[in-house]
Amino acid sequence: MPTTSTYTVTGMTCDHCVQAVKTEIGKIDGVTSVDIDLASGRVVVAAGTDIAATDIAAAVDEAGYELAG
Repeated sequence: MPTTSTYTVTGMTCDHCVQAVKTEIGKIDGVTSVDIDLASGRVVVAAGTDIAATDIAAAVDEAGYELAG
């Protein structure tokens, strides 16, 4: 069942940051799209199945950033 989840990522300051986060999250099995608003740090992840928040956090960490909260 398709799902959409929203997260806030801290530390992104430019388009390169956005691409790094988008690339890492996009590597997670089941993710179908990643939309990021740089100004707010909001990341919307669409997936074909439920994706654990810990998987998203690990991908964001791999890109060099972290989830807020």
